[in-house]
Amino acid sequence: MIRIADETAETKRFWIELPGLKKFDFIPGQYVTVDLPIHEHAHKRNRSYSIASWPDDTNIFELVIVINKNGDGTAYFFEEIKVGSELMFQGPHGSFILTEPLEENIFMICTGTGITPFRSMLHHINNNGIPHQNIYLIAGSRSKAMLLFHDEMLALQKELSGFHYIPTLSQEEWEGKTGYVHTVYESLLADRKPASFFLSGWRDMINDAKKIIMDMGYDKIIMQ
Repeated sequence: MIRIADETAETKRFWIELPGLKKFDFIPGQYVTVDLPIHEHAHKRNRSYSIASWPDDTNIFELVIVINKNGDGTAYFFEEIKVGSELMFQGPHGSFILTEPLEENIFMICTGTGITPFRSMLHHINNNGIPHQNIYLIAGSRSKAMLLFHDEMLALQKELSGFHYIPTLSQEEWEGKTGYVHTVYESLLADRKPASFFLSGWRDMINDAKKIIMDMGYDKIIMQ
């Protein structure tokens, strides 16, 4: 572990360096599985986290973790992990990835730390000039203070053509969208434009979104 920083009051960012590698290869959207010394049985020690950074030809990658007071894994990260700590992990793994060419409108729908794989994908698209249609990032949070990478996404929206960042707060009035993420994409898809969907975050949101999107007649849905 080479760096740790607060992102919000409940979320920390962790930068991990792999000294045995010159470059850590992964596909944006993938995750790593960390083996934490929190249980005697191996299968109860494993915790999976999406990679929050993007491929940059270095041996460093980033994780973003929200505290769960009832979770042994996040408690270990928040209380035990320091700069200089060593971790064991496997990966990268996962098929929650974009498939080129990006020929349809893409809806990235997330809550909480579910934004992390999308952050990786978006920067990768921007950095490599990958052709794409409209990309909508609909990020749900309870309050503005809990939004992850808010300023970064606002800045990226100015750089990446066709990228629309739509943060949505469910428990706070503000200058942006309020309510749940579902009403946002339902409104944007009133004309039933061709689209594919990526869902990441709270399980209830994912289950509800899958049903709503399928009821709207879409079938290209990938879930984290």
